[in-house]
Amino acid sequence: MHGPEYEDRCARPFSPPTVTFADVNLAVPRHLRRKSLVRGLFYVGRDAAFSYLFYVLAGHIDTAPFLQRIGYWALPVRTAMWMAYWFWQGVAWTGFWSLAHEAGHGNLSEHYQANYALGFILHTFLMIPHFSWRYTHYMHHKYANSLERDENFIPSTRSEYGLPLEGAATETDYDELFADAPFYTLLKMLRMQLIGMQAYLCLNAMGSKAYPPGTNHFSPSSPLFRPKDRHLIIATNIGLAVMATILVRWTWVVGVATFVKIYFVPYLLANHWIVMHTYLQHSDPTIPHYRTGEWTWVRGALSTVDRPLLGWVGRFFIHNLAHDHIAHHLFPMIPFYNQPQVTEVIKPVLKEHYNYDSTNTFYALYRTFTRCIFVEDEGGVLFYKDMKGNTARSIKAEHDKSL
Repeated sequence: MHGPEYEDRCARPFSPPTVTFADVNLAVPRHLRRKSLVRGLFYVGRDAAFSYLFYVLAGHIDTAPFLQRIGYWALPVRTAMWMAYWFWQGVAWTGFWSLAHEAGHGNLSEHYQANYALGFILHTFLMIPHFSWRYTHYMHHKYANSLERDENFIPSTRSEYGLPLEGAATETDYDELFADAPFYTLLKMLRMQLIGMQAYLCLNAMGSKAYPPGTNHFSPSSPLFRPKDRHLIIATNIGLAVMATILVRWTWVVGVATFVKIYFVPYLLANHWIVMHTYLQHSDPTIPHYRTGEWTWVRGALSTVDRPLLGWVGRFFIHNLAHDHIAHHLFPMIPFYNQPQVTEVIKPVLKEHYNYDSTNTFYALYRTFTRCIFVEDEGGVLFYKDMKGNTARSIKAEHDKSL
């Protein structure tokens, strides 16, 4: 079930990359760096049009005349139609998030005002605090896969779990902590997929441990933000309050059931796709994290995996974000529509340090959730350990001796 690329990484001892940004930068043609407001607006309009189409079609599901003529088949057919709406609308709204993400990087236009406005509108529709997220996402790009400085999906350590030292820990020690029943493991994974985004924004769940308890993305005085950014955090909160008011008033008119079917379920599924691809981008048994002394910006940027999330659907609606994430981390200011070409030109430069995984993404999610459990308290280059305290990948001997 593992992709051959994943198995190859497992079999190949790891040595941190020594390639420089200058090497990679030389491979990228100048024309791929250009941005176009017209093109950016085209993608925003296209995604909005598809979302509106799905909304209009959903409005006819419960009243479709042919359902009256198929007797007992009406319920399963109606259910299948709602499930189709939920899937496609959830994917379309993930596209909204991806375009807001691009706006956060300044990629929908050369003009920052246009990026601010488009990102704010798209994220606010999904009840995501745009300017708050934008700043912590910037810090993630600045310190990707640094155990001390990265912003989200920070690995827990052996000592945080209360495990004995590596040489003293027994199989029983691991089993007592991690031997959950499969159904309980599935419930924990579903919890992360459905409310993981909200838990991070509201509670800093799986966020940097450098921040005090109570850190969140909504308080203007949060330690996440600089004092000069507080007016943007306030604007974000006002936008969310307005959107919440719109949703409440709309629900009052159409009823709770319609709100759940039309907005809330696609909203949850959009959260699922967002958490899925952001989690898997940097969390994998074969991808390292670094501590100070071994971490560099290039090493952090290369500590990610390109995945074919949803195939052509992911390319079309999620705008290459999962397919070309290495290119995005190396060149976050290049628009998403040029990233497939960037990926192709940097592959020969990166060689074995270009990470791709054709593993089914749902299986990769389960694999990462059950095998990326903790890292050691010491060491500069660290791979996740599983529920038995084992790593999927070793460090090349000559580098291991130098740590």
